[in-house]
Amino acid sequence: MAKDQPSPATAASIPAYDRAIAAHPGLERRGAKIPYTSLNGNMSSYLAEDGTLVLRLPAADRQAFLGRFESRLHEAYGTVQKEYVDVPAALLEATDELAPWFAASVTYVGELRPKPTTRRSTGS
Repeated sequence: MAKDQPSPATAASIPAYDRAIAAHPGLERRGAKIPYTSLNGNMSSYLAEDGTLVLRLPAADRQAFLGRFESRLHEAYGTVQKEYVDVPAALLEATDELAPWFAASVTYVGELRPKPTTRRSTGS
């Protein structure tokens, strides 16, 4: 597997991820190895190396999601990501059922303070 290519599990999840993204005009999938979506420099979702969709949700939606789908907060590199939930594989494939949760993620991230961009000095 090339260094900048997604894992086979992630690659298998991309079509379902793209269907979820397609419902949000202007939102695009980025990232080669770890596909993700973001707004104003804030990540809203991504596909983990095992193919799991990870969504960033506000507190109330996050608690509702965790209870309804018996999911958990996402853990990456030994750290629990407090705003991110693991989306069950069956829900990733159920585009219509996933849609309101994906929309909640996009809305939440769209309301966050934009992250400043870093630009290289041109040396002039």
